[in-house]
Amino acid sequence: MNTSDDPSQVSEQLPLFEGQSSAPPSQPSPKPLLTPNSALNVALGAFEQYMVERGFTENTQQAFGLDMQLLAEYLGPGQSVGRIGTANLNAFLTWLRSGRGVPCSDKSLERRITTLKVFFGWLTETGVLSRDPSAPLIHSNVETGLPDILSREEIDQLLAATQRLRQGDGENKPDARPHLLATLLLHTGIKKSECVNIIINHIDLTDRTRPALWIRYRKPDRRHKERRILLPTWWPAILQEYREQYDPRQNLFPWTARNLEYVLSRVAETADLSRLSFEMLRWTCATRDYVAGMEPEQLRHKLGLSEISWYEVEPKLALLAQTFGPDKPHP
Repeated sequence: MNTSDDPSQVSEQLPLFEGQSSAPPSQPSPKPLLTPNSALNVALGAFEQYMVERGFTENTQQAFGLDMQLLAEYLGPGQSVGRIGTANLNAFLTWLRSGRGVPCSDKSLERRITTLKVFFGWLTETGVLSRDPSAPLIHSNVETGLPDILSREEIDQLLAATQRLRQGDGENKPDARPHLLATLLLHTGIKKSECVNIIINHIDLTDRTRPALWIRYRKPDRRHKERRILLPTWWPAILQEYREQYDPRQNLFPWTARNLEYVLSRVAETADLSRLSFEMLRWTCATRDYVAGMEPEQLRHKLGLSEISWYEVEPKLALLAQTFGPDKPHP
């Protein structure tokens, strides 16, 4: 595998930011004074504090709190957390579906599964539990509505097309923009909004052996998504070609999101692909990194996902990885 494609070097992450990007990283929450014999209602009090410290939104805190209160209602608030097993949780979910006497939509059930995974995942990560009883729980809709990704062959088609556009022909001038955009998205997995807002000085070329992209946010409540993602060592050369052709002054891509979507549509047509979008390239990047063995926490940071979102994304990546096949070097 090329150095630029080494999963350990794809994304060099800083801790999630709470304030200004120059602020020191926040310290991890202290281990709660809980044991496997702690009552469920005691653990729920510590869990509420954990959600506040980790910056969960008020709506999420309220929803998760209500979900866990239902578990306490079903098992009993004095039930020790160490005696709660996967069978208990599956029985609880069955009760929610048909035994409680209150309608439970598929969406609500999915969120409650996420709540269980967050709560018991937290207890396991902090050492209160030796194993996570929620790990075997399956999101019922994870196998439906999986996002579209490019196959390995389609990635080759895509890059061959952008290289042709980059080189130009007798009728069209060389255009590095499609290749720059496609390779950026395939290697970073950034969102459309993040791509449109890239400022040129967000690209760090001070070390040519480790070029990187900073994803920045102006709004303080989005600062926790800021991160530094390593780029392939060959990417700055494409950037230089692009800058010579387009001379962008501030934003890397001084166009609207719709215009960039048109660029991707043009690439799809040239590559003989049915469609191509920011979301498809983001999921393709994530799947390639997952297959390549990137650590889950590192991949979560690279994608700028919250812990809650990751509980929904990771099972989908696991299924997408099965169709994508074994790892081979990124092009």
